Amino acid sequence: MSEPARPSPAATPPRSAARAPRTFDRGHTDDLMTFLAASPTPYHAVANAAERLKRAGFRQVVETDAWDGTSGGKYVLRGGAIVAWYVPEGTAPHTPFRIVGAHTDSPNLRVKPRPDSGTQGWRQVAVEIYGGPLLNSWLDRDLGLAGRLSLRDGSTRLVNVDRPLLRVPQLAIHLDRSVNADGLKLDKQRHMQPVWGLGEEVRDGDLIAFLEDTAGVPSGEVTGWDLMVHSVEPPAYLGRDKELLAGPRMDNLLSVHAGTAALTAVAATGAGLPHIPVLAAFDHEENGSQSDTGADGPLLGGVLERSVFARGGSYEDRARAFAGTVCLSSDTGHAVHPNYAERHDPTHHPRVDGGPILKVNVNNRYATDGSGRSVFAAACEKAGVPFQSFVSNNAMPCGTTIGPITAARHGIRTVDIGVAILSMHSARELCGAKDPFLLANALTAFLDG
Repeated sequence: MSEPARPSPAATPPRSAARAPRTFDRGHTDDLMTFLAASPTPYHAVANAAERLKRAGFRQVVETDAWDGTSGGKYVLRGGAIVAWYVPEGTAPHTPFRIVGAHTDSPNLRVKPRPDSGTQGWRQVAVEIYGGPLLNSWLDRDLGLAGRLSLRDGSTRLVNVDRPLLRVPQLAIHLDRSVNADGLKLDKQRHMQPVWGLGEEVRDGDLIAFLEDTAGVPSGEVTGWDLMVHSVEPPAYLGRDKELLAGPRMDNLLSVHAGTAALTAVAATGAGLPHIPVLAAFDHEENGSQSDTGADGPLLGGVLERSVFARGGSYEDRARAFAGTVCLSSDTGHAVHPNYAERHDPTHHPRVDGGPILKVNVNNRYATDGSGRSVFAAACEKAGVPFQSFVSNNAMPCGTTIGPITAARHGIRTVDIGVAILSMHSARELCGAKDPFLLANALTAFLDG
């Protein structure tokens, strides 16, 4: 039996050039650096994205309130996740969505419930490993501390100590003579606990008291916390001609930033859109997405359904809208490594500044199929942006993204894309300086339809 025909992106008439969204240039990469530096945690990332949306005329809607069917830009915040959408005037309830999906979290070190520890005259902070970081990249690096404080009255407060506060000291080579010959071996429990001061006595409550004072919270008001360390070294252009960008958390705040820019650009000229553009940035992708703020949770489906029903739609309208919906799952991928080219597929060598990558895996670790490739190719052609294809070496296991989860959970056609980088999951990653704005232009063309 042949596959039922799906709505074609080319079936709708092109919008006039006068309403075309803005395009992005090197200034976008400059702005990305600002966004990265200001977003040391998922909570800060969604707060910063929300502020940009608010300046563009979007308004926050609260999940516990009744929603109305008015047009315009709206967004929902939940923990370290944000879903934002723009409803053009006169949009029918069965109108499909065009979604840019991303994630806000990055592998790092996170503070334990009893954070105060120490030994041998050193005061330390007890941390747990989150996701799959390159552990060695966190050694001998000046680290700050940031996150969310939960207060006795049920409110939360963001905190960010963005100065050298912590350090995970590496063992000197004199005490590990074989490290260069046999490789560095790190025990996650024993070797990754950072120091932050001196003192023989471990006093429970010291770290939280310090953060209360930093955040201007009365003593004893913090009853819960979600805290993580971050490198305080700012993003920077790199190379003779500054054609590279080095910075933290590009996996995957690079996509969150590009998606936010694309959505606000499309909303600014949104009259006549044949669909509803959406940004969905989830937390917890790095550990499986199974949470109320992860892609495997109900957040996205709930927001989209409520949008349909708020505009007077029925379950039939919801089914029609979802059947015509397309999602670009945007996440970073692997650029060919000059020192390890044999680890890549021999015929697929994505290069930095070569444009965004289309990720393909026939075992559905990525959600892209041939029809999805056509959607992305059309967006890149419209934007005048080159793109590349990525597949893993058959002898290497393939990573995954929120793409297959989104496709399976919601029945939404999904395409996996991203930007090629080096040093993925390091405390400091590397990409081409042009690729961020090439991605933003491609996402804008996709959301514009």
